[in-house]
Amino acid sequence: MTAIRKQLSFYVAAAMLAALGQTAQAQDKTFTLAAPETLVSSGLLKYILPRFTLKTQTRITLTTPEAASDAQFGTTGIVAFEGLDTIWKFDAGDDPDAQRFADWLRSDVGRNTVDSYQVDGVALFTSEIKVEKVVVQITYDGDALRGEEVSLSHCGRCHVVSDKNRMNSIGSTPSFAVLRTLRDWEDRFQAFYVLNPHPAFTQIADVTEPFDAMRPSPIHAVEMTLDDLENIMAFVQGIAPADLGNPIQSLQD
Repeated sequence: MTAIRKQLSFYVAAAMLAALGQTAQAQDKTFTLAAPETLVSSGLLKYILPRFTLKTQTRITLTTPEAASDAQFGTTGIVAFEGLDTIWKFDAGDDPDAQRFADWLRSDVGRNTVDSYQVDGVALFTSEIKVEKVVVQITYDGDALRGEEVSLSHCGRCHVVSDKNRMNSIGSTPSFAVLRTLRDWEDRFQAFYVLNPHPAFTQIADVTEPFDAMRPSPIHAVEMTLDDLENIMAFVQGIAPADLGNPIQSLQD
């Protein structure tokens, strides 16, 4: 009986220690969260925070943006959701419990919780953030007229540059208008002298290496400067892309 009692006492003590450990752990799982009054008064946080707490046993204490906090909703951190004409971001700082909340916000469960919040049957927030792409238009300050002249003189041997040499080009080479339909047309024109077959007969002053004396240019060399190239870019940017029907597919696509 003594042995049995000792064994039972051991199990009881172990269970009590485990319970105390779980209680201490639960008490440690907490963080303060600062949020603007606009977001608090919307009712969203009262809707989603208890659900996170129920799942993780993490207690969250709300405070104002002016007060010290472990984490905050504001203008920094991860994009959390959109609503009330604002894209709300969440900054978890260094607190592991707040970082766990950040992960939950980005999870399917967290996103669905945000999306399901409604007031009078109307969803005020969405986890689907629409990001507008900003397209930056690059312009070239060269002389477009001079660029056309240089293009006709040097490139017009093989390419249709404009209507002025439509009948004097090699049919197997793409025209400037066709090249303008490519998404990477700027890269191709700016670095044309390193794209085959151009390196064999093209020299850009202060850029390319002189031809090997043992391997001279097979045709009359194309010689130009970086200013000439800038003028060509100014000319080409004003060319309307050829109408090819369906978008053209390059070998690199």
